[in-house]
Amino acid sequence: MSSEAPHILVVDDHRDIRETLGRFLEKHGMRITTAEDAAMARRRLRAAAVDLIVLDVMMPGEDGLSLFRHIRETMDTPVIFLTAIGEPMDRIVGLEMGADDYVTKPFEPRELLARIRAVLRRSHSLPVAGGRKRGEETRLAFDRWVLDLARRELTGEDGVVVSLSTAEFSLLEALVRHPNMVLSREQLLDLTKGREADVFDRSIDNQVSRLRRKIEPDSRNPSLIKTVWGGGYCLAAAVTPAP
Repeated sequence: MSSEAPHILVVDDHRDIRETLGRFLEKHGMRITTAEDAAMARRRLRAAAVDLIVLDVMMPGEDGLSLFRHIRETMDTPVIFLTAIGEPMDRIVGLEMGADDYVTKPFEPRELLARIRAVLRRSHSLPVAGGRKRGEETRLAFDRWVLDLARRELTGEDGVVVSLSTAEFSLLEALVRHPNMVLSREQLLDLTKGREADVFDRSIDNQVSRLRRKIEPDSRNPSLIKTVWGGGYCLAAAVTPAP
């Protein structure tokens, strides 16, 4: 197996799922590492870099959602959840937390393979976030604002917290993590919506308009979130770690 092949970590407490899925993905040109629980997954992630994680939500001991929080605090590795049929709340929570996709058990391996390839294409097409990795800083300052990623709060220079919806916060986080970079609508949809991007094809424009009304001195003549015609949007501000 070539070292250039995508390295996939499969985390599931069911041995038959791990082994069957692992063999299937290997036949389709991927390097596979498996883990039977969250503790082993943490060891695997410390031992080697992976390109994508397939993560079961319902596991004994530490569940997938808890492990996912740890992953998102330390790395940007894409994650696809495996969720049990009839558990829509797990899927909703996972997507809101930033998972890249989900597949419902029982699943067709070819569908999961297609989703893995799609997520890898999206992640490879996105610009690097200014050289920073998720988790290195939790408070980022720009213009008159401080964005607290851990508390999910935006605070002005007067100390007042501005109310942001989940979608608005995700959009602002994407822009702040890529300052002075032009992000296309498709890239912003991938960063904020993941698998739901094709459903919300016009939502970025609406969210930008709402966000401008909250953070721009004059939303009709925006100076922070710039529109790049034919390109997308750009946060025209320096971003630094906040004390």
